[in-house]
Amino acid sequence: MSTEAPVAPVVPAQEGGAPAAPAKDGEVPAKDGDRSGFKGGFGGPKRKGGRKRFEEDWVPCTKLGRLVKSGQIKSIEEIYIHSLPIKEHQIIDHFIKELSDEVMKIMSVQKQTRAGQRTRFKAVIAVGDRKGHVGLGVKVAKEVQIAIQDGLKNAKLNIIPVRRGYWGNKIGDVHTVPSKMTGKCGSVKIRLIPASKGVGVVGAPVSKKLLHFAGIEDCYTSSNGQTRTRENFLKATFNALKRYYGFLTPDLWHVKNTDASPMDVHSDFLKNYKDEQEKKEEVAEVPEVPEVAAEEAVEEEETEEEAETEVSAEEEEAEEASTQDQLKEENHNPPQLQLLLQQLLNRIFKF
Repeated sequence: MSTEAPVAPVVPAQEGGAPAAPAKDGEVPAKDGDRSGFKGGFGGPKRKGGRKRFEEDWVPCTKLGRLVKSGQIKSIEEIYIHSLPIKEHQIIDHFIKELSDEVMKIMSVQKQTRAGQRTRFKAVIAVGDRKGHVGLGVKVAKEVQIAIQDGLKNAKLNIIPVRRGYWGNKIGDVHTVPSKMTGKCGSVKIRLIPASKGVGVVGAPVSKKLLHFAGIEDCYTSSNGQTRTRENFLKATFNALKRYYGFLTPDLWHVKNTDASPMDVHSDFLKNYKDEQEKKEEVAEVPEVPEVAAEEAVEEEETEEEAETEVSAEEEEAEEASTQDQLKEENHNPPQLQLLLQQLLNRIFKF
């Protein structure tokens, strides 16, 4: 019998004509032009997309945060109407539950120092709820992950309301920008023009993504300048959207805000907030007795009470018995008979 040696799987040659190394067991061979080699993974569960968010108990540090967490402010529009500065990103998370985010650009920036070049990473993040709110954040950090996390927080702090309108008749929901508008940053200049329903966003992918986050479905765009600079292109689009609430149109002439600021309305609540929190902390510091231990303590108290009642009952019975004996003796030997007996005995001993 002739035994044949196992033949290694045929692997296509890499770029440059050099043959690739034979694939090992459980490893997928590299394709043409792919130098990574290992693509099969280790057989574990695949990780789903999205960055993991660590939810922590929010302790507000500003007056606005305290009003929001306690439920005194019902909507984010109250904050925008009174132009209150948002300094905690948890306020946005409290009001806007479905917030989409995307990393638009990550680049390395360098600074020349005496020791050499210091390299850091710059992240540009865009966020929006697709319902009239959009934000843009920029952050530089030593690590990419930290830059993305802090950039996301900055984007939430920079969220603005976006004014939307109609093209032609006011039928259905708002779908486009209310008028023509221009935004500029650096050498990049962009112009937003209203469009009819069904047109979509006609523009570059960068501006299209930001307009979709803002909830604008139809819009024409015209841009010029160095649009390859993605950060300036995003900032120019963001500035154009921000300017829509900077002017009044005839439909807003009759709208007047006569409400007082939430800071004035809830001043008493803010004044007593610290005292109430201290009281809550004191109550929380008191150790809570577990249910099992509490039940055992109650049972012990009940048994002690039963034992005391039994002892007191026995003592009462003994007292009653002694009193009854005394009464019997008194009945058999009344005091007059005792005196007569003593007198008779005295006379007998005299004789």
